[in-house]
Parts: sequence; C-alpha cells; structure tokens
Amino acid sequence: MRVSVFSMILVVVVAASFAPQCQASGWEALVPAIANKLTSLWESGEFELLGHYCSFNVTPKFKRWQLYFRGRMWCPGWTTIRGQAETRSRSGVVGRTTQDFVRKAFRAGIITESEAQAWLNN
Repeated sequence: MRVSVFSMILVVVVAASFAPQCQASGWEALVPAIANKLTSLWESGEFELLGHYCSFNVTPKFKRWQLYFRGRMWCPGWTTIRGQAETRSRSGVVGRTTQDFVRKAFRAGIITESEAQAWLNN
C-alpha cells in the first residue's frame, strides 16, 4: 500500500478517537458509511474507445495535505500507450486520462487527426 492509503486510514482513526461516544447502534451505522466513502475513492473499469476495449483505474493520493486523484488507462491488444492524469476532481479524472491517451495515440500515428478531434470535442 502507498503512503496515501496509510495517511487516509490514520486520519479516520484519529477522527474516530475524538468523536463523542455514542451508543452501539450509532457506531454500527457510522462504520459502514465511513468504509463505503473510503472504498468509493478507488475505481477501476473498462470502456470502449474508438472500437477498442480499454481499462482504467483511479486511485486517491494526498499531495500537500490535499486530496488528488490519479487516473491511468490502457488498451491491451491495441497499443502499449498509457494515458495518465492527476487532478483534484474525482469525476473528471477519467476524462482527463482519456484525453491524454488520445493525444499520445495521435502523436504516435495510431489514430487520425479526425478521430482524435471527434473524441476530444465531445
């Protein structure tokens, strides 16, 4: 695991230790909510890009005490190019990662300018 994962776990443990004591039913509701929030920071999946299946993953990262998201994508069976991006936006990191991939694929001559522009303009 990376330092950012340990940092997030440490923050949750410290915050939980300062929280006011509540009944067991309160903790039973609080723990799953915190666990769900933490696990939702990571994501991986697949999508289709220009007729090829591609994979992506998103991981959280702390940088200067701020939460960032690092995205990576690749298209196995098509090219060895990898798209990468880092942003504060959880919802926008996959789009930025894919834009990076499309730009690199265009520079490498794998896709045409019209294909790149059609995807980047949408």
